[in-house]
Amino acid sequence: MEVSRLGMVVHGGRTEAKDAACVVRAWCEEHGVRCTDIDVWHDGGRRSAGEEVAAAGDPDLIVTLGGDGTFLRGARLAAENDALVLGVDVGRVGFLTEVPVAGVRAALDSVREDRLRIDSRMLLALRASRRLEVPTGMEAWVRFGRGPLLPPPQVRPDCTVDSEWGIPLDVTALNDVVLEKLARDRQVSVGVYVSGRLLASYSADALLVATPTGSTAYSFAAGGPVVSPRAEALVFTPVAPHMAFNRSVVTAPDEPVGLRVLERSGPAAVSIDGQLRGVLDPGDWIGVYAAPRRLRAVRLEPMDFYGRLRERMNLTDAPAAVADGSPAPLWSMTSPPPGDLDHLALLTRTGGTAPLL
Repeated sequence: MEVSRLGMVVHGGRTEAKDAACVVRAWCEEHGVRCTDIDVWHDGGRRSAGEEVAAAGDPDLIVTLGGDGTFLRGARLAAENDALVLGVDVGRVGFLTEVPVAGVRAALDSVREDRLRIDSRMLLALRASRRLEVPTGMEAWVRFGRGPLLPPPQVRPDCTVDSEWGIPLDVTALNDVVLEKLARDRQVSVGVYVSGRLLASYSADALLVATPTGSTAYSFAAGGPVVSPRAEALVFTPVAPHMAFNRSVVTAPDEPVGLRVLERSGPAAVSIDGQLRGVLDPGDWIGVYAAPRRLRAVRLEPMDFYGRLRERMNLTDAPAAVADGSPAPLWSMTSPPPGDLDHLALLTRTGGTAPLL
């Protein structure tokens, strides 16, 4: 693809990320590509995604240099501008990033020469009973040890505002939307709706709705299922619920999840991809659904999600199973699959797939 404008999101606290940024700038200068650092609060504040990508010259490729948190920041901007996003791994977990820091120049060459695949990922969108705001004084409290907060989401101008269907917020989530308690000694009470029908009323530390991409993040830590990033679903997971039913619920992508704070509950914070974006009072609600737009992430090779899962989560084999032998490959990884299996995605020994992911 032709890259004419490149935006960088750099984790300024890591030397490797800053060194890699120099490599990206040099590559851009060699190929006549405009390169702009996207705001990382050097000016002491944060801007909306639209303002940040406009200030960066509407890049058609966004490169993130950091860990998964940095990638999430870049994904927020890429989704706003329908740009491609390439994640360079300078982190510790690396479920979202694509290439190691040593391979950044080769990765940019591959993108420029169109030797890439586009990984389309589901995003979450929001409607709410009212606009989200952070109460005065709360920002200083939650900002301790972190950067400044993102501004409250604006209203989407291309959608109608309706007294019954709520306000469409101009915000997307790649990982999850979380509704959580503010006081340690009091859980939040929330009515949870799926496809408009009440599922149950929960009293819990938090309730979250995740994408398949986000299933290995907070949802996983809360006991939720691991979902293939290629799947299409919403994952609802309660966190420390005070009730017998504590399981996740996986819904279809056209089945929205609604969360209404009950009348005598305490207030609840709304976090989007780990960023506090507002506080709801009793009686307020949010509706979480699959966004009409999707994230377009660069893939240079087929993603071995399950191999990465085994590595990143330090999965170990059961001692009894180890004593009973070593597992051989289930299917041949060298010969073509038979006709009834040739539509499946199987990683080969050479790193390809049959067929390609």
